[in-house]
Amino acid sequence: MKAVIPVAGLGTRLRPHTFTVPKPLLHVAGKPIIAHIIDNISDLPIEEIILVYGKNGESVVEFVRDYWKGPVKGVLQEELLGLGHAVYQTKDLIGESDKLLVILGDTIIEGENIKNAALDRDFIAVKEVDDPRRFGVVELDEEGYVRGVEEKPDRPRSNLAIVGLYYFTSPGLLFEGLNYIMEKDIKTKGEYQLTDALAYMLRKGWRPLAVRIEGWYDCGKPETLLETNRILLEKKGEKYDIPGSLIVPPVFVEKDVVIENSIIGPYVSIASGARISNSIITDSIINREAVVENISMTSSILGQKAQVRGGSRKFNVGDFSKVELG
Repeated sequence: MKAVIPVAGLGTRLRPHTFTVPKPLLHVAGKPIIAHIIDNISDLPIEEIILVYGKNGESVVEFVRDYWKGPVKGVLQEELLGLGHAVYQTKDLIGESDKLLVILGDTIIEGENIKNAALDRDFIAVKEVDDPRRFGVVELDEEGYVRGVEEKPDRPRSNLAIVGLYYFTSPGLLFEGLNYIMEKDIKTKGEYQLTDALAYMLRKGWRPLAVRIEGWYDCGKPETLLETNRILLEKKGEKYDIPGSLIVPPVFVEKDVVIENSIIGPYVSIASGARISNSIITDSIINREAVVENISMTSSILGQKAQVRGGSRKFNVGDFSKVELG
């Protein structure tokens, strides 16, 4: 089996962090987003990972080569023309006999249903959502197979959203569908969408199973990245005893982080090389080599090598007084 992971998106909603670091390398709950994605598919018999990256995305390929010990190839998507276009860039690297897993590189998906999925049949991973108009949506037949797909429909036929994981036992029809939508210039919302190619495949008799997953965690905006950090730390956070400081779980702190005279947690992830002193930090993500001194911080994201320093204040406050600092 080969795994194709598109990672070329610009991550505009996460700027300024994504001006210098590709979105898949942003940290959440102790490691980069792309590391969580690879960990969650590591039980599958993947022989090779193919990353579709954009400009300045070579660092994602380099990270995955270091992190995952199997073969890794990178394919440049010179123009960001949609997910369907991204997957099509890998056509020369996928053989007719290859089984193919496609998983998005900016959303964390987990669940036993994926690990235990029968790999002798095609499937699309889905999850029930409150507002399916924001997503690609599947329509199922009475046996639980997909009979229709739509991209962000105004009137959804179901509340089952496509979460960004697809499995093909014979990918030839997939690339036929992708070729079709590009030759006919079929676009949805200005891009070549994978769902339009899937619709072509369904018309040709393709019959994938819908596999429902438990965990689908968005990393697209600062607030959802912090929410994902909280959820994953609840599951995977660790306990720490750091002399002179109070650590309130769940948190994740890399081994070489320096913490002095501070209160950390809950829901804090601190990456390698960071230094924290005389501070209170809750519900935040601190990236590599960041420095935090003399400050109280919550619901925050610090980029790598960022520095945040506050000043001390002296008070002589009597009974029944009220002091507010903005």
